[in-house]
Amino acid sequence: MPSPRSGGNTLCAMSFGLGHGRSLDDAPGVIGIAPAELPPLPDDILTNPAAARLDPRSWFCDPARPFEIEIGTGKGGFLLQEAAAHQDVNYLGFEYAREFYLYTADRLRRRGLANVRMLNVDATEFLRWRAQTGCCRVIHLYFSDPWPKARHHKNRVVQDRFLAEAYRVLQPGGELRLVTDHDDLWTWYQQHIDRWTSAWAIPTDLQAACGTPDRHAFDVRPFLPPTWTEDGQTVGTNYERKMCVDRPPHACVLVKRG
Repeated sequence: MPSPRSGGNTLCAMSFGLGHGRSLDDAPGVIGIAPAELPPLPDDILTNPAAARLDPRSWFCDPARPFEIEIGTGKGGFLLQEAAAHQDVNYLGFEYAREFYLYTADRLRRRGLANVRMLNVDATEFLRWRAQTGCCRVIHLYFSDPWPKARHHKNRVVQDRFLAEAYRVLQPGGELRLVTDHDDLWTWYQQHIDRWTSAWAIPTDLQAACGTPDRHAFDVRPFLPPTWTEDGQTVGTNYERKMCVDRPPHACVLVKRG
């Protein structure tokens, strides 16, 4: 049975890496999603996949605002700047690595941003088992782990199942925004994009589970950097500033049809 780990930390944690020896507080119930906000999966989840779905917009002070997700926040460079620039939008950041999750949540807490929350769970599992259909305007996926060895490709975020769940969770016209500097991962993205934006037949099990069309689920559009980025930047993350000095990363936007 799938078991995405619950987010939220009821106590401050001490980090001697990213935090340089100071306490990191994810502010459960304010920034970090507290355990009470994300109840355990029910026993019948495999026979009733929608049993645990909830509306993550309800976790915010103003649930009526547009809602966006970032998968893999890292140190929070994009999320902090984006949430500060668009305080009329709610953002939910996912970070699976506990230390990076705490570091980013603590930064958000200290900035006092009321329109952003954090979860320390597997984002792909959350989309599949938790996220309500049609709740999200944009999914941001920037500089995801490329898992370069062939035997580890199954761990890459972008898979056919992920694209089907992204289609289900996104609103009509919603966007999946992709950026990577890894050439092989970009080739992997392109192979999947070609299937999901063409006459390739989407597997019938994904059509049934996620309500996708039988083909051509997304359109591809150019990626436009956020208005707050500096010249030459794509998304302004710490990783991009360090690793993409000599050449810009690959980027595109998938737009949900329908």
